[in-house]
Amino acid sequence: MTIESGQIQRAIKLAERRTGLNWSVFVGDLGTEPRTEALTRHGALGPAAAESVLVAVDPAHRKLEIVTGARARKRLDDRSCALAAASMAGTFAVRDLDGGIARGILALVEHVRRG
Repeated sequence: MTIESGQIQRAIKLAERRTGLNWSVFVGDLGTEPRTEALTRHGALGPAAAESVLVAVDPAHRKLEIVTGARARKRLDDRSCALAAASMAGTFAVRDLDGGIARGILALVEHVRRG
């Protein structure tokens, strides 16, 4: 699914400017193994995957995955991703998908260590 939300696009631009990492969002069906599908989509970013963060959301099945590449992972730890995921899930619960994703990205940005 193409992300057309201005709110999400602004969050991605800000995240890239502040962190130097590549950020992307996927919203759609993550299948029966959401983590595996998210990892596959992250890998499809090619050479940029190492410095990329992918936020993958399957609203129909209430699944959320955050995938960090090898270099991005050194600057953004699992605990920070879990905190951002919890924040996003809370916003999704009130049916604000775009706002939840955007706020989640901005929460992640706050936890990225300088490279």
